[in-house]
Amino acid sequence: MSILDRIQSPADIRALTRDELRILASDVRERMVDVCSRTGGHIGAGLGVVELTIALHQAFHTPRDQLVWDVGHQGYPHKLLTGRNTRMESLRQESGLSGFLKRSESEYDTFGAGHAGTAISAALGMAAARDINGEEDLKVVAILGDGALTCGLSYEGLNNAGHSERDFVVVLNDNEMSIAPNVGAMHKYLTSIQRNPLYNRVRSKLGEIVDRTGPLAYVVRKWEESMKSFLTPGVLFEELGFRYFGPIDGHDLDALVDTFAAVREMNGPRLVHVITQKGKGFPAGEHAAGEKWHALPPGHDPSTGKQLKTSTANAAYTAVFGKGLADLGTEDSRVATITAAMPSGTGVAAFAKAHPSRFFDVGIAEGHAVTFAAGLATRGVRPVCAIYSTFLQRGYDNIIHDCAIQSLPVVFAMDRAGLVGEDGETHAGLYDIAYMLAVPNMTVTAPKDGREMLALLRAGIEHEGGPFSLRYPRDAVPHAVPEMKDIPAAPYATWEVLRQGADVAILAVGTMVNTALTAAETLADEGLDVTVVNCRYLKPYDEVTLAAILAHHRQVLVVEEGTVINGFGSYMATVIERQDPGVRVHTHGVPDRIIYAAARTKQLAALGLDAAGIAERVRALHESEALAG
Repeated sequence: MSILDRIQSPADIRALTRDELRILASDVRERMVDVCSRTGGHIGAGLGVVELTIALHQAFHTPRDQLVWDVGHQGYPHKLLTGRNTRMESLRQESGLSGFLKRSESEYDTFGAGHAGTAISAALGMAAARDINGEEDLKVVAILGDGALTCGLSYEGLNNAGHSERDFVVVLNDNEMSIAPNVGAMHKYLTSIQRNPLYNRVRSKLGEIVDRTGPLAYVVRKWEESMKSFLTPGVLFEELGFRYFGPIDGHDLDALVDTFAAVREMNGPRLVHVITQKGKGFPAGEHAAGEKWHALPPGHDPSTGKQLKTSTANAAYTAVFGKGLADLGTEDSRVATITAAMPSGTGVAAFAKAHPSRFFDVGIAEGHAVTFAAGLATRGVRPVCAIYSTFLQRGYDNIIHDCAIQSLPVVFAMDRAGLVGEDGETHAGLYDIAYMLAVPNMTVTAPKDGREMLALLRAGIEHEGGPFSLRYPRDAVPHAVPEMKDIPAAPYATWEVLRQGADVAILAVGTMVNTALTAAETLADEGLDVTVVNCRYLKPYDEVTLAAILAHHRQVLVVEEGTVINGFGSYMATVIERQDPGVRVHTHGVPDRIIYAAARTKQLAALGLDAAGIAERVRALHESEALAG
């Protein structure tokens, strides 16, 4: 039995010797690589924090002490050490362990973590609640990656925490990477601290003097502060009110355990700066820079990271979008691209390579990305903001205040719109239709396939009348896609009637168009004749085509891969009620509940958003109409 197999809770970690802790670290890495080779997952960051996680659970009294992890990419070792080792094969599977941290999954998951930058604010709230409740000797620790320091929310939390003077610990896991290589001034600042050997030698010597001098400790500490100011480009964390410790080797268990044991006994805001290596223990991940080893799909060789089975599917929407955007940038020198720390994830690395002077990675700062794009647009540039649907939610105020009110032509390319499979509820892009429809001056679109996605992208670049949004799924395109130069813009505010029938009319959105056509073919074999409309422009909608549909149909079914609450179906119900109260409008989409991780095909089927589900809904509507008649 390995040491990891003996760990049922962190209490078992606290009973181990230092040598056993080092063996445990090796066991954890081996287990992570083995599991993720089958389930897939965010392996890179987790491998980098194995020793850090062990040391935190060894030094702090979890679960009473609260460890608040930022995102969940760092959380796999934490799961293994908190009673979930035997369930790790269910990681990211239906009804299995979440790929992120989840309060309902374990008492050790103190705060749900899916999007970066939340740890400091959440942990400070817990510390304040502790003080309100009089819970003495309870420590709160926020653990965040250095990539989170490109996120404005992190600075808001740091500012408030330092000012509060509460008993509060921040651990900064610095691996010089978030998902893509870090950008910005904070990255340069942290790197300068890490790599200043003179400062670190002087600090060490001053520490020895403090240990020996006793009464002179105050004076020596003042010397230390002066030396920091002289030898480093700033003392940001101290100026924010934190006592700074580090940088510390994040793979030296002795140093980590001793530091955390000492820090736990202190009070006030403290920040421990730890240097780790993303992907440590996985050779392919250690030596490959960039986003490739941030996460791995299921079915790879645990020793090399290579896929064991090559996919025969069509290209992904993301890749098709990235190539088309790069080609469009070649055609039109006004086109620029902005992403928020996800150049490969959004496909825009192709644009970055082709047009580096017009590519901007702003870090994990979605609100800034949006307003930055608005600024570009004021000077005649045509910015494309390529951000996952779930992350663009963080920039919603900026969309309204900075783009829509000023009617600036910013294109929002929303990847991972709809259901996202194994990444689960934190990453599902289910709300963009609803939130974009509510924005004045916003054009809202959804393509039925890869070709139409590029046609709408071109339309967005040509559009003069305000912001333009485009959503597409985490999936393969259904058909081959021609070159961008051969794809004209999709005519503005137009729909396509793809199938004409005499019975129920289906208004289908984006990914549901081809699925609705398949359902219609099944229904036709049963004698039920259905109209299928590709509603590629949701706002403004095609008034002429809608009027023609209402003239020949008494029942309309709106099908969308998004929330039915305030979605396109709700919008059409309001419009049609105003135009023809005799027409019955029905919505078919994602219900008002959280959709948990499962394969995307399973999620669609469970919600009735596959061809069989749509056909069944149409049958029910047709039967109800017959009974009513």
